[in-house]
Amino acid sequence: MNIAVIGSGGREHSICFKLKQSKHINKIFCIPGNAGTNKVAENINIDILDFKNISNFLKNNNIKVVFVGPEIPLVNGIKDYLEKKSFFVFGPSKAASRLEKSKSFTKKLCKKYKIPTAQYKSFSSMKGVRDYIKNMNTPIVIKADGLASGKGVYICNNKNIAFKKCKEINEGKFKSSRKFVIEEFLSGEEASYFILSDGKNYKFFGTAQDHKRIGEGDTGPNTGGMGAYSPSNIITNKVEEKIKKEIIEPTLKGLKILGCPFVGILYAGLIIKDNQPKLIEYNIRLGDPECQVLMMRLKTDLLKIIIACKKNKLIN
Repeated sequence: MNIAVIGSGGREHSICFKLKQSKHINKIFCIPGNAGTNKVAENINIDILDFKNISNFLKNNNIKVVFVGPEIPLVNGIKDYLEKKSFFVFGPSKAASRLEKSKSFTKKLCKKYKIPTAQYKSFSSMKGVRDYIKNMNTPIVIKADGLASGKGVYICNNKNIAFKKCKEINEGKFKSSRKFVIEEFLSGEEASYFILSDGKNYKFFGTAQDHKRIGEGDTGPNTGGMGAYSPSNIITNKVEEKIKKEIIEPTLKGLKILGCPFVGILYAGLIIKDNQPKLIEYNIRLGDPECQVLMMRLKTDLLKIIIACKKNKLIN
């Protein structure tokens, strides 16, 4: 079997590295890839949003399975496009990808299914923002509603700075959206929880903790990740049961009811305090630093996992 991996980060290098170990794969192509992937796969210089050219390449090279690494092609509907042409895409549909595309969408889902998360309010303009911030305690969390490459979250110790960050987002700092969410600050320790889903069933995939801030000693602004380790020791068996019952399962159920069952890897960013997990945000794919450590720990043939999801046989 030939397989294609979409993306160009350390995440995609580690995915290709793991797929290379499968005895059932003839050739791996990485679109567009990087210097690392070039050692374990063949890099193909096609834009990750050029779905037509990607489709033609897949057809011409007898590729039936595609693993999408980054979120941008997923939220733009690469799964929907390619699966209409009979390719299997390991990743969620455009509709299910709203979990990462829109903070407001996820917050509404949390509210409907009583998923523990921070108190919040969504805004599409600056109307009422100053009054809302005025009544909050600091720190205040400001989040861009759309995709921001891990750089759209601000923890503000000053109300004037919080207002300024809202204004920056609303004036178009991020191309994805001018909307934003204002949240209460949740104290505790952050951790990441990953599951695999075939649209009907799900399986635990791993835990990790990453280093987000750019500076030494956990200082400076957030990044997409400065490194990670796995497993996360703060996710005990007791905490994991709560994560599954109170966060993961209601989310998967909600998406099914909306008509967009989740297929792929779901990444729950959590805050944990006193053995109580709360959802910070969802990613609809593996994080870059987390993926690197998870792939090093994975003992199962990654292709077998992908094919199990394709056949809705993950439970086996």
